[in-house]
Amino acid sequence: MKILKQSVCFRSPSIFEVFPMLIAAESTRHGGISQFPYASLNLGLSSGDEKEAIHENRRVFFESLGILPEQFAASHQVHGNQVRIVTQAERTEGYDALVTNVPGVFVGVTVADCTPILIYDAKQQAVGAAHAGWRGTVAEIVIKTLETMQQAYGTQPSDCYAYVGTCIDECAFEVGEEVAVHFDEDFKRFDSSSGKFLVDLKKANASQLVSCGVPLDQIEVSPYSTVTHNEDYFSYRLEKGKTGRMLAVIGMK
Repeated sequence: MKILKQSVCFRSPSIFEVFPMLIAAESTRHGGISQFPYASLNLGLSSGDEKEAIHENRRVFFESLGILPEQFAASHQVHGNQVRIVTQAERTEGYDALVTNVPGVFVGVTVADCTPILIYDAKQQAVGAAHAGWRGTVAEIVIKTLETMQQAYGTQPSDCYAYVGTCIDECAFEVGEEVAVHFDEDFKRFDSSSGKFLVDLKKANASQLVSCGVPLDQIEVSPYSTVTHNEDYFSYRLEKGKTGRMLAVIGMK
C-alpha cells in the first residue's frame, strides 16, 4: 500500500490521497501510554484497559490527525448490520456502521481482527465507516451502508472510493463448518491439515462493494494483517482476548 500520510500511530489509505479535504486513517498499536497487554495505543473504551490511558491515547491519535475527540461519532458495536445516519459527534449503541455528510464530524469503528471499511462519496460529499466481522460480513453490512448513503444523500456507488482495512488475514482466520457454511466458495477454503476452513473477510467485503457498483479500481485493500503483522496491530484472536483495539476513522475537514 502506498502511504499518503503516516505517523507512528496511524496509516492513511492511498486511495483517498487525491481528496485534500478528506481525513481517513486507521490506527496502529504504537504511540500510546497503555501498559501490557494493551500496549500501547489502545483506543477501545470497552477493552478492560485503564480509562485514563484510553482517553489519553485517543487524544494523541486524534491530535495526530488534526481533529478533536469531540468531533468523533461512534457506536458500541454488536456484530449486526444496523447503520446510523450521523449529524453530530456522539456515542450510541447497537450500530455497526455510521454515515455522515457533515463536515467536521468524523465517523469510525473499533477493530481488533474484524474488518473496517471506509467509504467516500466524492460527488455528494458523504462518508461511511463499517465494522464487519464474519457476522457483519454475512449480514452484508457494507451493502447496507451503501444503501443508507444512497437513501440519505443520493450516493451512487460509481462515485465512491473505498478502503477495506486491516483485519485478520485468510491464512489465520480458521473457522468451523458452522461458520464456513455462510460464505460462498470464493471466500473460503478447506485446510486439510487443521480440519478447519479459512475465510477471507477482505475479499468477501471487497466483493460486496463491487456487487453494489463501486469500481474495482476505486477500492483499496489493506496489505496488512492483525495476526501476521501483530507487532503493529492488535489481534483479539491471537492475543486471546486480552489486547487493545484500533480505530478506523473518516470524515471531511
